[in-house]
Amino acid sequence: MADFASVETLRTQCNDALATLVAVNRTPKVLYAPIRYVLQGGGKRVRPVLVQLVAQAYGTPPETSQPVALAAEVFHNFTLVHDDIMDQADARRGRPTVHVKWDESTAILVGDWLMGCTTRLLRQSDAPTEALLDVYHPTMDALCEGQALDTDFETRDAVSVDDYMRMIDGKTGALLAACMAWGGVVGGAPANEQAQLHEAGKAVGRAFQIQDDLLDVIADHDDWGKAIGGDLQVGKKTFVTLTALEQATSDTERWLRRTLFENGGCPPDEIEAVQVAMRDLGVFDAARDAVAQHTETAHAHLDVLPEGTARTALVDLLNQLQRRSY
Repeated sequence: MADFASVETLRTQCNDALATLVAVNRTPKVLYAPIRYVLQGGGKRVRPVLVQLVAQAYGTPPETSQPVALAAEVFHNFTLVHDDIMDQADARRGRPTVHVKWDESTAILVGDWLMGCTTRLLRQSDAPTEALLDVYHPTMDALCEGQALDTDFETRDAVSVDDYMRMIDGKTGALLAACMAWGGVVGGAPANEQAQLHEAGKAVGRAFQIQDDLLDVIADHDDWGKAIGGDLQVGKKTFVTLTALEQATSDTERWLRRTLFENGGCPPDEIEAVQVAMRDLGVFDAARDAVAQHTETAHAHLDVLPEGTARTALVDLLNQLQRRSY
C-alpha cells in the first residue's frame, strides 16, 4: 500500500503542478497569459483530490495518478471559462472572468486549449488510455447536454424538478462521476467497481448542487460570500424554486412564478417573503432531505472501495461537502 497523502497535501501538489503546465515565457502571450491566469485562479481542487483519493484506496501513489488528476482540474476549468461566456459572468473566484479581463474570442481559445490539454494529460498516464477516454467522451457529451438544458431552462415556462435533476447530472455530476471512475481506472479497479464509483460521483453531484441551491437562499451573507438570494434575483430555476412551485397551491404558485421568473427575477425587497413562503411549504426541509438521500446513495456505492486511510479521507471529504452551512 502506498504512503497516504492527505487532502491538503494533494491540493498543494495540484496547485504546484498546474503552475508548471505553461511556461512563463511561452508565446504567443495573448493566449498563454490568460491560460496561466486561469490555472492559477485557485479553488478547492475537489475533482483532482477525488481522483487521487480513489486511486490511493487501491494502492496507487499520488505521483502515478497526478496526470489524470490534473486532467480533471484542467477540464473543470475549461467548462468554467466557457460557462462564464454563456452566462456573461463578470467574476469567478473573486477575479474578473477571462472574457472580461481580455475578450470573448480569447476566452473561447483559452477554453479550447484547456480541453485539448485535458486529453494530452490523460495520455500521459500509465493507466490504459482507452479506458480513460471511454470515461472522458461520455462525460463531454453529458456536460454539453447539461449546459444546454441549463440555458434552455432560462426561457422555458414548464421545468420540473425531474428536469432539473437531469440537468444537474450533466452540468455538475458528470465530471464528479468521471473523477471517481478515473480514480478507479488508475487504481486498477475492476470494471464493475469503476461503474459503482461513477454512480457515487453522480450522487455526489446531486447532493452538492442541491446544497448549493439551498445555501443561496438561507446562508449567512458574511460566510457565504455572495448576495443571499442571488439565484432568486436573476430568476434562476433551481431545486428550491422548482420544488416551491410544485408544492404550492394555485394562488401561491402563481405569485411565486410571477415574483421569481417574470421581469428578470425576484426584486430584492421581496426575497424575505419568498424565503418565508418556501419555509412554510417545506422546501428547505425537502432540500436537506434530498442532500442527505443522495449523500447516502454515494456512500452506498463507495462500499466497493478497499478499507483504509484513503477511503476514510474520501468519505470525510464528501461529508464536508454535504455539511456546508455557509
